[in-house]
Amino acid sequence: MKSVVAPPETSTACLRIECTNGTTVRLTQYPVDLTMSNSEVYQAVAGYDFSGVQETASFSPSAVDLQGIMDASGITRDAVMSGIFDGAKCYLFRVNFLAPVEDYEPITASVLGKTTFEDNRFTIEEMSLIDALNQSAGGSILVTCPKTFGGTEYAGCGQTYSLATGTISSVTSQFVVRDSARGEPADWYGLGKIWFTSGANVGIKPREIQDYAADGTITVFEPFYYPVVIGDAYSMAPGCRKRLEDCRDKWANVANFGGFPDVPTSSSYAQVGNKR
Repeated sequence: MKSVVAPPETSTACLRIECTNGTTVRLTQYPVDLTMSNSEVYQAVAGYDFSGVQETASFSPSAVDLQGIMDASGITRDAVMSGIFDGAKCYLFRVNFLAPVEDYEPITASVLGKTTFEDNRFTIEEMSLIDALNQSAGGSILVTCPKTFGGTEYAGCGQTYSLATGTISSVTSQFVVRDSARGEPADWYGLGKIWFTSGANVGIKPREIQDYAADGTITVFEPFYYPVVIGDAYSMAPGCRKRLEDCRDKWANVANFGGFPDVPTSSSYAQVGNKR
């Protein structure tokens, strides 16, 4: 049972979206802006709405659709397309608009998912956080290492690293940039991450590095959303291709390798016996 309930006759819904890059969007269905007791302002912007919420006592997740008109709700097409709202956490709650208090009567907490566009309107699917309890847990026996480089899962990979910083010296495309001042060997940053700290792409989610050349050429899997220009500053983290040879030759870390390269594949153990 809820500890507090907003009075039905003076209640209104509010939504707070917290993006992974620190951006926060605050919206309310009230016809004028609401200033909460903590001085946070929730915008009463016309042009958006969200579907109702239906929950049960089971672990079945509730789904909410946030619908709106581009720009009218403070959510722009560029912001959505660039990935700023990917994985953002949302908090839907009701307040007494006569004395609004943030998170007064929580309704649901969710994560933003798939976004669809129709003309100048958007629909963002939200899935409640309880859906995480429905995900299967466990691991698989794989040739490649399941660990995240520098991470702590699966007892950790036992490696630490320092972030590299620099500025872009040339741009070939939205996929390929170069920093001629880099001196690391080829593939040092392969499957690592790069993100910008200045320029138009600040705040955009990091891009995974497909290839790193010894001359400082960086190729990413997913294009940078905004044009990269010479002089843009960036940070970059090294990566690991999760192969035994990389763990041995690049990082001298075989003791922490989490893959199983010697386990026979299904094509091997399912063969019919022969005289060989």
